[in-house]
Amino acid sequence: MAQPHTLNDLSAASTIPTTQIQLWDWPVRVFHWSLLAAVTTAIVTGKLGGAWMGWHGVAGQVILGLVVFRIVWGFLGSTYARFTTFVPTPARILAYLKGQRHGVGHNPLGALSVLALLGLLAVQATTGLFSNDDIAFTGPLAGFVDEALSLSLTAWHHRLVNVLFALLGLHVLAILFYVHVKKDNLVKPMVTGIKEVPITTPAPRKAGWLAFLTSTAIALGVVYGASAAWQQQAPAPAPPSTGINSGAPGW
Repeated sequence: MAQPHTLNDLSAASTIPTTQIQLWDWPVRVFHWSLLAAVTTAIVTGKLGGAWMGWHGVAGQVILGLVVFRIVWGFLGSTYARFTTFVPTPARILAYLKGQRHGVGHNPLGALSVLALLGLLAVQATTGLFSNDDIAFTGPLAGFVDEALSLSLTAWHHRLVNVLFALLGLHVLAILFYVHVKKDNLVKPMVTGIKEVPITTPAPRKAGWLAFLTSTAIALGVVYGASAAWQQQAPAPAPPSTGINSGAPGW
């Protein structure tokens, strides 16, 4: 539990010069809010069922594409988007728990939450591709596995929804805790990209358009493969020839 600040601590903190940096680049911000919209759509359409299941499948494929983009961007993106900057190590977690962390971006516990959400969403989207409820929805890749495996993956898809709700709830509670207790608004930088930090904080290295186009291309390629749109439909059999007006002898 954090210790209360003394007057000397507050006085010293107020004299630390600060500057503004672009903490979250625009691809991270677009990813974040797009993922929120896609997950919300998937949850609502999944609950409505019936004719809405088609949109549920589309939302799932969008989620898969976004997650893949974020994973690739975690290697190619700007400084604070990279996994090397925030992936928690035992030393980072220990320093954070001792109140000795000096850095910006995701703290180690927040990073664990981010990684857990990305992993779970990837699993949910993937199991949905192979799912089959025998009523209103069949995943685009369900035909590539036997029925028993498809039904098993469908069951896991339903079970993991509760885990997703729990992680989303913890995510929201953590944001509220930081806003109201630690007086650190985590939402504003995710909208503007800008955060005020100590002037000694290194300026982030920006990522170029090549990194963005590469990440986008890989994500779109995965979505295309997951949609099974690449599977060629067998041509319809030609009607039997009667030899009438066919340009060929009728014998």
